[in-house]
Amino acid sequence: MSWVLLVLGILLLYLGGEALVRSATRLARALGVSPLVVGLTVVAFGTSAPELAATVTAALKGAPGVALGNVVGSNIANLGLILGLAALISPLRTTARFLRREVPFMLGVSVLMFGLVQDGMVTRANAAVLLLLLGVYLVYLLRQEREPPEVEAEFVEAYGADRVPVWRDLLGVGAGVGLLVLGADALVEGAVDLARGFGVSERVIGLTVVAVGTSLPELASALVAAARRESDIVLGNLVGSNVFNVLAILGVTALVRPVPVATHAVQLDLGVMLGLSVLVWPFLYTGYRLGRREGAALLLAYLGYVILLYA
Repeated sequence: MSWVLLVLGILLLYLGGEALVRSATRLARALGVSPLVVGLTVVAFGTSAPELAATVTAALKGAPGVALGNVVGSNIANLGLILGLAALISPLRTTARFLRREVPFMLGVSVLMFGLVQDGMVTRANAAVLLLLLGVYLVYLLRQEREPPEVEAEFVEAYGADRVPVWRDLLGVGAGVGLLVLGADALVEGAVDLARGFGVSERVIGLTVVAVGTSLPELASALVAAARRESDIVLGNLVGSNVFNVLAILGVTALVRPVPVATHAVQLDLGVMLGLSVLVWPFLYTGYRLGRREGAALLLAYLGYVILLYA
């Protein structure tokens, strides 16, 4: 039954995330929001919605190891597993502005999270700081100028140019949220039962099984976009998702219920998350692209980390 709940939860989270992303993206584009900003906000938040649902559910069910592990593990999976696989499919090109603006902000957010957990608790005061930073980040992004025509073309190819009635998109958003809530409950229930049954810590289950399961929307959208050579969609989604995971997901979760942290146990995990964030920056600076060699290095780093966890 635990495995059934786990698989069912992942499936519902995937379907809910997909419905939410597509509907919310069309709504944002109808308001004239630029593609890269949509990728960094609407798509990133939509693909992070499974993490949000699972993390809040885990915290409310008294499984803080799963809750924090999901946030950290999802960020590690985004940069190591998903970005690595996307770069292996097709080298990813970027712009100098992206490297000056979004990547340093992601790195700063990772450093901030490293500092917050040192006291052994992510408090409601910490949550307020995270959500305030999220608000500043969103306002800054939404005030940016429109993207070049080629980025607009990438976006249209990824999400389509057809317009549908607003009520259908609103209905899609509602259906997506409903599926996310149901999927999160099933996933957390199954994951916690499995952890206890196999004698694996909730932290490790959160960092691996739950994190990868809730990252399936990012994985699916990134691999499809990489196959279509839509680099801005891939990078914008993954970098934005990492920012949202810390500021929005950890912020909302700690606001609902403060999250206790086994500080000594998570030092390795936070170090890997911060290390991958640092590594991506110089990788992208080499000709403003992330090639297959860099993608293979990121993927090997992720696999080595997972092996170390279970070893």
